[in-house]
Order: sequence, then C-alpha cells, then structure tokens
Amino acid sequence: MKIICMVNHFKDSIHKEPVFYMKPDTSLLRNNEPFYIPPFSNDIHYGIALVYRICKVGKNISLRFAHRYYDAIALGIDFTACDILKQCISQGLPWEMAKSYENSLAISPLIDKTNMDDIKNICFSLSINGESVQHGVSSNMIFTMEQMVVLVSQYMTLKTGDLICIGIDEGTDRVKKDDYLEAFMDDKKMLGFYIR
Repeated sequence: MKIICMVNHFKDSIHKEPVFYMKPDTSLLRNNEPFYIPPFSNDIHYGIALVYRICKVGKNISLRFAHRYYDAIALGIDFTACDILKQCISQGLPWEMAKSYENSLAISPLIDKTNMDDIKNICFSLSINGESVQHGVSSNMIFTMEQMVVLVSQYMTLKTGDLICIGIDEGTDRVKKDDYLEAFMDDKKMLGFYIR
C-alpha cells in the first residue's frame, strides 16, 4: 500500500499545478491513538485532509472511468515537521524527512462513498481544544478526485488499498503537548485524539 499526498489542491492555494509526494504505510496513525511529537523537530504543524481509498488496479486511467477507482473516503490529519521542511526546500532536497515519518498521518475510519449524500460537496473541519482552526469543502478543490486519479495513474500504477490524501494548507499551525484534536466530516466526528 502507498499513500499519495497531493500538495495545495484547494482554490486558496498559490500553486495551481498538480504536485504530490509519497508516504509509507508506517506513517498511518489509527484508532485515535495519541500523536507523539517526534524528538527531531520543534515545529510540528497540523493539516486536515480528505483521504480517498483506491479500490481497483489501474494505470493510465481514462477520466470517464476514474470514478470507478475509489470507493471510500476518510479524514486525515497530516503532521509536517516544518523546521525540517524549510531546510529541505532551501537546499532543494526531498521532503520525506519532514513529511513521511512514523505516525505522521492520523486517519479516521473510512466511509463507503455510496453511503454519503454528496461526495462532490463534503464539508470537513478541524478543531483544537474546542476551537475551530481549519475547514474545507471538497467542491473547492482545484482538480476533481477523478482528475487526480488520472494524473497519478500516468506516473504509477494505482493498486487496491492505496490512499490519495488531499489536504488544505490554510490555517495550519504548530501543535503543542496536550492539545486535543477533533476532525469532523459533515458534522460527524471522525477523529479525536491528544498530542503527547
């Protein structure tokens, strides 16, 4: 299984071209377990994301069939070591040390897309200690999920169980020990866990 993270794909982003990076499956943090701030960073930032599960193997997928290649949606909270990311960017280095470390993506249970009212207009939000800090709507994505399936499948084969993660960067900030994070999808609580 691979995790494909799309960068800056909402309409408030300054970047308009599709870009993605990868996370290993060891980056997943499940079951509302606490997120432990890693010892190698002093500047861990949160970012809420929609996470789509791939359900079929495909390469060079046509846009007309792309909707058949994902079957469920979850919420994720992507944790970035921003101090390390700045170093990587300034030196033209890959981002994995800042983005792909252990437990860097908290993920909720998946919801079958057939059980959702409108997968094109999903409202989602993140609160910290009861205060809303991020919110988004899937209709504000620059590219549709189907377009992103097409894009990624041009570069690599998508396999059953792969995840495509689409985050928003507006409103991101540093997490602190004992913060309590809650993520909601259409007012349904999907995640709730502490920072340790």
